[in-house]
Amino acid sequence: MGEQSPFLEAVRERVVVYDGATGTWLQTQDLSLDDYGGPAFEGCTDILGVTRPDVVAALHTAYLEVGADVVETNTFGAFGVPLGEYDIPERAHEIALANARIAREVADGFSTPDRPRFVAGSLGPGTKSPSLGQIRFAELRDAYEVACRGLLEGGVDLFILETHFDLLAVKAAVIGARRAMAATGRQVPIQCQVTMELTGRMLLGTEIGAALTAIEPLKVDIIGLNCATGPSEMSEHLRHLSAHARTPISCLPNAGLPSVVDGAMHYDLTATEMRDHQRRFVEEFGVQVIGGCCGTTPEFISLLAEMAPTLSPAVRKPVHEAGVTSIYSAVPL
Repeated sequence: MGEQSPFLEAVRERVVVYDGATGTWLQTQDLSLDDYGGPAFEGCTDILGVTRPDVVAALHTAYLEVGADVVETNTFGAFGVPLGEYDIPERAHEIALANARIAREVADGFSTPDRPRFVAGSLGPGTKSPSLGQIRFAELRDAYEVACRGLLEGGVDLFILETHFDLLAVKAAVIGARRAMAATGRQVPIQCQVTMELTGRMLLGTEIGAALTAIEPLKVDIIGLNCATGPSEMSEHLRHLSAHARTPISCLPNAGLPSVVDGAMHYDLTATEMRDHQRRFVEEFGVQVIGGCCGTTPEFISLLAEMAPTLSPAVRKPVHEAGVTSIYSAVPL
């Protein structure tokens, strides 16, 4: 599947740069409740693709202008589970499709024959964990499939299934994506990213080795980390992926650890510090896909995009450890 993908070709040839935070950028736009379609949708950023497509287009433009290779669709919560919190689960396909079309149009406007720009269909973990019994696996899988169909119909180049903290939800998302690809007849790569907390494990207690053991057999195209922490806290997890993952690795950290300063979210890392961490990850661990998560702005991505053409990822010789895993720890066979 992935062999014909221009996105994966780009990853093989050079360091590929993703965009930065959606929410952080939207907070600079002083949007009102009317922009979201009324008080009932306060905080539902996904709906902006329908109510304020111009704002979503401006978001993608801001990151493409500074040199991002890939923009993520504004669809982190555009599937039935998070939309159910706003009583609009039935609008998942519509919202996913609308946001994908906006990103596609803006990215196409920046693409050139030598420098294509890509659209990654973003879907997060949602608000209910199957491992904790908050939702049935099949229900979550089916919700992902609906959103993935909308993203595919809107023209995404790949899926980014990100910020995952529950391995069962990862499986639900990947299977939903594959079912959508089968239904629409469009095959695209899958980039899958987990989130490691300050504890050194995923929220439910999963070690990075367990995550890799569980995710690799799903045959996703890229495995990586995003969110929760800044880059320095990701170092040891990336070291493990570098040594053992047979796919390319991605790293999209927050701008450091979040804190609240004067009632507002604050991240303590500067754009220059982020760039220096990412340079080390590429040159030491062979990371091939870099970008930013919460707190990162076009300023951050601008420095990454400027640096990327000068980077040579370390040549990795991953050693595959055949194993089985629980939700917590892998056991090598």
